[in-house]
Amino acid sequence: MHVASSSRPLSRTRAVLFATVLCLAGSTALADLRLGVSVGQFDNYIAYLVRAMQERARQVPGGVTLQVEDSGSDVVRQLGQVESFIAQQVDAIIVNPADTAATGGITERATRAGIPLVYLNSRPEVREFPAGVVFVGTDERRLGQMQMEYLAEKMGGKGDLAILLGRLAHDDTRKRTAGVKDVLARYPQIRVVEEQSGDWQRDKGLDLTNNWLSSGREFDAVVANNDEMGIGAAMALRQAGRREVSVGGIDGTPDGLAAIARGQLAVTLLRDPVAMGEEAVDVALRLVRKDVVQGDVWIPVHLITPDNHTQFQRY
Repeated sequence: MHVASSSRPLSRTRAVLFATVLCLAGSTALADLRLGVSVGQFDNYIAYLVRAMQERARQVPGGVTLQVEDSGSDVVRQLGQVESFIAQQVDAIIVNPADTAATGGITERATRAGIPLVYLNSRPEVREFPAGVVFVGTDERRLGQMQMEYLAEKMGGKGDLAILLGRLAHDDTRKRTAGVKDVLARYPQIRVVEEQSGDWQRDKGLDLTNNWLSSGREFDAVVANNDEMGIGAAMALRQAGRREVSVGGIDGTPDGLAAIARGQLAVTLLRDPVAMGEEAVDVALRLVRKDVVQGDVWIPVHLITPDNHTQFQRY
Protein backbone atom coordinates (compact mmCIF):
# COMPACT_ATOMS: atom_id res chain seq x y z
CA MET A 1 0.00 0.00 0.00
CA HIS A 2 1.25 3.49 -0.79
CA VAL A 3 0.42 6.17 1.76
CA ALA A 4 0.10 9.73 0.53
CA SER A 5 1.17 12.81 2.47
CA SER A 6 -1.29 15.60 3.14
CA SER A 7 0.45 18.42 1.27
CA ARG A 8 1.14 16.90 -2.16
CA PRO A 9 -0.28 13.40 -1.73
CA LEU A 10 -0.62 12.26 -5.29
CA SER A 11 2.73 13.37 -6.70
CA ARG A 12 4.59 11.66 -3.86
CA THR A 13 2.58 8.50 -4.31
CA ARG A 14 3.51 8.48 -7.98
CA ALA A 15 7.20 8.82 -7.08
CA VAL A 16 6.97 5.83 -4.75
CA LEU A 17 5.22 3.79 -7.43
CA PHE A 18 7.87 4.65 -10.02
CA ALA A 19 10.61 3.61 -7.60
CA THR A 20 8.78 0.30 -7.19
CA VAL A 21 8.93 -0.30 -10.94
CA LEU A 22 12.65 0.38 -11.04
CA CYS A 23 13.18 -2.07 -8.19
CA LEU A 24 11.21 -4.69 -10.07
CA ALA A 25 13.63 -4.40 -12.96
CA GLY A 26 16.59 -4.85 -10.66
CA SER A 27 17.72 -8.22 -9.38
CA THR A 28 15.55 -10.32 -11.72
CA ALA A 29 15.21 -9.30 -15.36
CA LEU A 30 11.67 -8.79 -16.60
CA ALA A 31 11.83 -8.52 -20.37
CA ASP A 32 9.23 -8.86 -23.11
CA LEU A 33 6.47 -9.74 -20.69
CA ARG A 34 2.83 -9.97 -21.75
CA LEU A 35 -0.08 -9.17 -19.46
CA GLY A 36 -3.67 -10.00 -20.41
CA VAL A 37 -6.20 -7.45 -19.12
CA SER A 38 -9.98 -7.99 -19.12
CA VAL A 39 -12.25 -5.19 -17.89
CA GLY A 40 -15.88 -5.54 -16.91
CA GLN A 41 -17.15 -2.62 -18.96
CA PHE A 42 -15.14 0.12 -20.61
CA ASP A 43 -16.61 3.27 -19.10
CA ASN A 44 -15.21 6.64 -18.01
CA TYR A 45 -13.51 5.39 -14.83
CA ILE A 46 -12.18 2.19 -16.38
CA ALA A 47 -10.66 4.25 -19.19
CA TYR A 48 -8.43 6.00 -16.63
CA LEU A 49 -7.47 2.67 -15.06
CA VAL A 50 -6.47 1.24 -18.44
CA ARG A 51 -4.53 4.36 -19.36
CA ALA A 52 -2.61 4.15 -16.07
CA MET A 53 -1.79 0.48 -16.67
CA GLN A 54 -0.58 1.22 -20.18
CA GLU A 55 1.60 4.07 -18.99
CA ARG A 56 3.08 1.94 -16.21
CA ALA A 57 3.83 -0.85 -18.70
CA ARG A 58 5.74 1.66 -20.87
CA GLN A 59 7.85 2.69 -17.86
CA VAL A 60 9.06 -0.82 -17.02
CA PRO A 61 12.64 -1.46 -18.21
CA GLY A 62 12.73 -4.45 -20.53
CA GLY A 63 9.26 -3.94 -21.91
CA VAL A 64 5.76 -5.06 -20.92
CA THR A 65 2.96 -5.53 -23.44
CA LEU A 66 -0.68 -5.24 -22.37
CA GLN A 67 -3.50 -6.93 -24.27
CA VAL A 68 -6.69 -5.20 -23.13
CA GLU A 69 -10.14 -6.70 -23.71
CA ASP A 70 -13.59 -5.34 -22.81
CA SER A 71 -16.13 -7.95 -21.66
CA GLY A 72 -19.09 -5.57 -22.01
CA SER A 73 -20.41 -6.76 -18.62
CA ASP A 74 -20.74 -10.30 -20.01
CA VAL A 75 -19.36 -12.88 -17.56
CA VAL A 76 -19.22 -15.60 -20.22
CA ARG A 77 -17.26 -13.35 -22.54
CA GLN A 78 -14.89 -12.38 -19.75
CA LEU A 79 -14.21 -16.01 -18.88
CA GLY A 80 -13.53 -16.65 -22.57
CA GLN A 81 -11.07 -13.75 -22.63
CA VAL A 82 -9.23 -15.22 -19.64
CA GLU A 83 -9.14 -18.64 -21.30
CA SER A 84 -7.68 -16.99 -24.42
CA PHE A 85 -4.99 -15.30 -22.33
CA ILE A 86 -4.12 -18.69 -20.80
CA ALA A 87 -3.94 -20.31 -24.24
CA GLN A 88 -1.59 -17.52 -25.35
CA GLN A 89 0.55 -18.23 -22.26
CA VAL A 90 0.62 -14.65 -21.04
CA ASP A 91 2.83 -14.00 -18.02
CA ALA A 92 0.04 -12.64 -15.81
CA ILE A 93 -3.65 -11.74 -16.01
CA ILE A 94 -5.41 -8.64 -14.64
CA VAL A 95 -9.20 -8.76 -14.34
CA ASN A 96 -11.69 -6.04 -13.48
CA PRO A 97 -14.67 -8.35 -12.84
CA ALA A 98 -17.82 -8.05 -14.93
CA ASP A 99 -19.65 -9.64 -11.98
CA THR A 100 -17.97 -9.93 -8.58
CA ALA A 101 -20.10 -12.99 -7.78
CA ALA A 102 -19.00 -14.87 -10.90
CA THR A 103 -15.21 -15.01 -10.67
CA GLY A 104 -14.83 -18.61 -9.50
CA GLY A 105 -14.15 -19.96 -13.00
CA ILE A 106 -11.57 -17.25 -13.68
CA THR A 107 -9.68 -17.99 -10.48
CA GLU A 108 -9.83 -21.74 -11.02
CA ARG A 109 -8.52 -21.62 -14.58
CA ALA A 110 -5.72 -19.13 -13.88
CA THR A 111 -4.45 -20.98 -10.80
CA ARG A 112 -4.65 -24.34 -12.57
CA ALA A 113 -2.54 -22.90 -15.40
CA GLY A 114 -0.06 -21.45 -12.89
CA ILE A 115 -0.56 -17.89 -14.19
CA PRO A 116 -0.59 -15.03 -11.65
CA LEU A 117 -3.97 -13.29 -11.39
CA VAL A 118 -4.68 -9.77 -10.16
CA TYR A 119 -8.26 -8.65 -9.60
CA LEU A 120 -8.63 -4.91 -9.97
CA ASN A 121 -11.07 -2.24 -8.75
CA SER A 122 -13.97 -4.54 -7.76
CA ARG A 123 -13.25 -7.27 -5.23
CA PRO A 124 -14.61 -10.76 -5.92
CA GLU A 125 -17.10 -11.98 -3.34
CA VAL A 126 -14.80 -14.48 -1.67
CA ARG A 127 -13.31 -14.46 1.80
CA GLU A 128 -9.74 -15.17 0.71
CA PHE A 129 -7.72 -15.90 -2.41
CA PRO A 130 -5.50 -18.85 -3.27
CA ALA A 131 -1.76 -18.34 -3.71
CA GLY A 132 -0.92 -16.31 -6.80
CA VAL A 133 -4.19 -14.34 -6.72
CA VAL A 134 -4.33 -10.78 -5.36
CA PHE A 135 -6.89 -7.96 -5.26
CA VAL A 136 -5.90 -4.30 -5.80
CA GLY A 137 -8.54 -1.71 -4.92
CA THR A 138 -10.34 0.28 -2.25
CA ASP A 139 -12.61 -0.35 0.73
CA GLU A 140 -16.01 0.31 -0.85
CA ARG A 141 -18.07 0.31 2.33
CA ARG A 142 -15.76 2.89 3.89
CA LEU A 143 -16.20 5.08 0.81
CA GLY A 144 -19.97 5.16 1.35
CA GLN A 145 -19.48 5.96 5.02
CA MET A 146 -17.13 8.87 4.34
CA GLN A 147 -19.41 10.24 1.63
CA MET A 148 -22.51 10.15 3.83
CA GLU A 149 -20.73 11.48 6.92
CA TYR A 150 -19.82 14.61 4.99
CA LEU A 151 -23.30 15.06 3.53
CA ALA A 152 -25.01 14.40 6.87
CA GLU A 153 -23.03 17.21 8.47
CA LYS A 154 -23.78 19.47 5.52
CA MET A 155 -27.49 18.67 5.94
CA GLY A 156 -27.33 19.56 9.62
CA GLY A 157 -28.28 16.01 10.53
CA LYS A 158 -31.81 16.21 9.09
CA GLY A 159 -33.74 16.37 5.84
CA ASP A 160 -34.77 14.25 2.86
CA LEU A 161 -32.25 12.20 0.90
CA ALA A 162 -32.30 10.55 -2.53
CA ILE A 163 -29.91 7.67 -3.30
CA LEU A 164 -28.65 6.91 -6.81
CA LEU A 165 -27.51 3.30 -6.87
CA GLY A 166 -24.98 1.79 -9.26
CA ARG A 167 -25.63 -1.41 -11.18
CA LEU A 168 -27.78 -3.57 -8.90
CA ALA A 169 -25.85 -6.78 -9.58
CA HIS A 170 -22.56 -5.09 -8.70
CA ASP A 171 -21.00 -5.72 -5.30
CA ASP A 172 -19.61 -2.16 -5.16
CA THR A 173 -23.19 -0.87 -5.30
CA ARG A 174 -24.13 -2.98 -2.29
CA LYS A 175 -21.02 -2.05 -0.29
CA ARG A 176 -21.15 1.67 -0.96
CA THR A 177 -24.86 1.83 -0.19
CA ALA A 178 -24.34 -0.22 2.98
CA GLY A 179 -21.74 2.36 4.04
CA VAL A 180 -24.24 5.17 3.42
CA LYS A 181 -26.83 3.38 5.54
CA ASP A 182 -24.31 2.72 8.33
CA VAL A 183 -24.14 6.48 8.75
CA LEU A 184 -27.87 7.07 8.30
CA ALA A 185 -28.49 4.75 11.26
CA ARG A 186 -26.94 7.49 13.40
CA TYR A 187 -29.15 10.21 11.87
CA PRO A 188 -32.82 9.27 12.39
CA GLN A 189 -33.92 12.70 11.14
CA ILE A 190 -32.51 12.07 7.67
CA ARG A 191 -35.19 10.30 5.63
CA VAL A 192 -34.53 8.35 2.42
CA VAL A 193 -37.29 9.39 0.01
CA GLU A 194 -35.95 7.85 -3.23
CA GLU A 195 -33.58 4.97 -3.95
CA GLN A 196 -33.17 3.83 -7.55
CA SER A 197 -30.45 2.50 -9.85
CA GLY A 198 -28.82 4.78 -12.38
CA ASP A 199 -26.57 1.93 -13.58
CA TRP A 200 -23.40 4.04 -13.02
CA GLN A 201 -24.40 6.30 -15.96
CA ARG A 202 -24.61 10.10 -16.13
CA ASP A 203 -27.64 10.22 -18.41
CA LYS A 204 -29.59 7.85 -16.18
CA GLY A 205 -28.71 9.91 -13.11
CA LEU A 206 -30.01 12.97 -14.94
CA ASP A 207 -33.21 11.22 -16.09
CA LEU A 208 -34.02 9.79 -12.66
CA THR A 209 -33.50 13.14 -10.96
CA ASN A 210 -35.63 14.87 -13.57
CA ASN A 211 -38.37 12.31 -12.96
CA TRP A 212 -38.23 12.87 -9.21
CA LEU A 213 -38.41 16.63 -9.63
CA SER A 214 -41.23 16.40 -12.18
CA SER A 215 -43.28 14.29 -9.77
CA GLY A 216 -42.93 16.96 -7.11
CA ARG A 217 -40.50 15.02 -4.94
CA GLU A 218 -38.56 17.26 -2.54
CA PHE A 219 -35.12 16.37 -1.19
CA ASP A 220 -32.19 18.16 0.39
CA ALA A 221 -29.34 16.00 -0.87
CA VAL A 222 -28.51 13.29 -3.38
CA VAL A 223 -25.96 10.61 -2.59
CA ALA A 224 -24.73 8.85 -5.73
CA ASN A 225 -22.70 5.66 -5.83
CA ASN A 226 -20.36 7.26 -8.40
CA ASP A 227 -19.45 10.64 -9.89
CA GLU A 228 -21.13 10.03 -13.23
CA MET A 229 -24.61 9.60 -11.73
CA GLY A 230 -23.93 12.47 -9.31
CA ILE A 231 -23.01 14.80 -12.17
CA GLY A 232 -26.19 13.78 -13.99
CA ALA A 233 -28.23 14.56 -10.88
CA ALA A 234 -26.50 17.92 -10.47
CA MET A 235 -27.25 18.81 -14.09
CA ALA A 236 -30.95 18.09 -13.58
CA LEU A 237 -31.02 20.08 -10.35
CA ARG A 238 -29.36 23.08 -11.98
CA GLN A 239 -31.78 22.99 -14.88
CA ALA A 240 -34.60 23.08 -12.31
CA GLY A 241 -32.99 25.95 -10.39
CA ARG A 242 -32.35 23.73 -7.35
CA ARG A 243 -28.73 24.67 -6.64
CA GLU A 244 -29.25 24.37 -2.88
CA VAL A 245 -29.46 20.56 -3.07
CA SER A 246 -26.13 18.95 -2.13
CA VAL A 247 -24.89 16.11 -4.35
CA GLY A 248 -22.18 13.62 -3.43
CA GLY A 249 -20.26 11.29 -5.73
CA ILE A 250 -17.56 8.65 -5.53
CA ASP A 251 -14.47 8.03 -7.71
CA GLY A 252 -12.73 11.40 -7.96
CA THR A 253 -12.55 11.18 -11.75
CA PRO A 254 -11.33 14.25 -13.66
CA ASP A 255 -14.98 15.03 -14.48
CA GLY A 256 -15.83 14.61 -10.81
CA LEU A 257 -13.05 17.00 -9.76
CA ALA A 258 -14.20 19.51 -12.37
CA ALA A 259 -17.75 19.21 -10.99
CA ILE A 260 -16.41 19.98 -7.50
CA ALA A 261 -14.66 23.08 -8.88
CA ARG A 262 -17.87 24.20 -10.61
CA GLY A 263 -19.95 23.68 -7.48
CA GLN A 264 -22.01 20.85 -8.99
CA LEU A 265 -20.78 18.23 -6.51
CA ALA A 266 -20.42 18.95 -2.83
CA VAL A 267 -18.09 16.00 -2.23
CA THR A 268 -16.45 13.07 -3.95
CA LEU A 269 -14.13 10.31 -2.77
CA LEU A 270 -10.95 9.82 -4.77
CA ARG A 271 -10.44 6.19 -5.72
CA ASP A 272 -7.26 7.14 -7.50
CA PRO A 273 -7.42 5.28 -10.85
CA VAL A 274 -3.81 6.15 -11.64
CA ALA A 275 -2.43 4.71 -8.40
CA MET A 276 -4.75 1.72 -8.72
CA GLY A 277 -3.84 0.95 -12.32
CA GLU A 278 -0.14 1.37 -11.68
CA GLU A 279 -0.29 -0.81 -8.59
CA ALA A 280 -2.11 -3.57 -10.48
CA VAL A 281 0.74 -3.76 -12.99
CA ASP A 282 3.34 -3.61 -10.20
CA VAL A 283 1.67 -6.43 -8.29
CA ALA A 284 1.37 -8.54 -11.45
CA LEU A 285 5.09 -8.10 -12.08
CA ARG A 286 5.93 -9.01 -8.51
CA LEU A 287 3.89 -12.19 -8.85
CA VAL A 288 5.66 -13.02 -12.11
CA ARG A 289 8.95 -12.55 -10.26
CA LYS A 290 7.70 -15.00 -7.60
CA ASP A 291 7.62 -12.37 -4.86
CA VAL A 292 5.21 -13.20 -2.06
CA VAL A 293 2.10 -11.04 -2.43
CA GLN A 294 -1.11 -12.23 -0.83
CA GLY A 295 -4.67 -11.11 -0.19
CA ASP A 296 -5.69 -7.49 -0.63
CA VAL A 297 -3.59 -4.48 -1.60
CA TRP A 298 -5.59 -1.46 -0.49
CA ILE A 299 -5.26 1.90 -2.26
CA PRO A 300 -5.80 4.90 0.07
CA VAL A 301 -8.90 7.03 -0.53
CA HIS A 302 -9.24 10.79 -0.12
CA LEU A 303 -12.25 12.95 0.73
CA ILE A 304 -12.43 15.77 -1.83
CA THR A 305 -14.44 18.93 -1.17
CA PRO A 306 -14.48 22.50 -2.49
CA ASP A 307 -11.90 23.32 0.19
CA ASN A 308 -9.18 20.90 -0.93
CA HIS A 309 -9.92 19.86 -4.52
CA THR A 310 -6.97 21.80 -6.01
CA GLN A 311 -4.57 19.37 -4.25
CA PHE A 312 -5.89 16.54 -6.38
CA GLN A 313 -5.84 18.05 -9.88
CA ARG A 314 -3.37 15.56 -11.36
CA TYR A 315 -4.89 14.67 -14.69
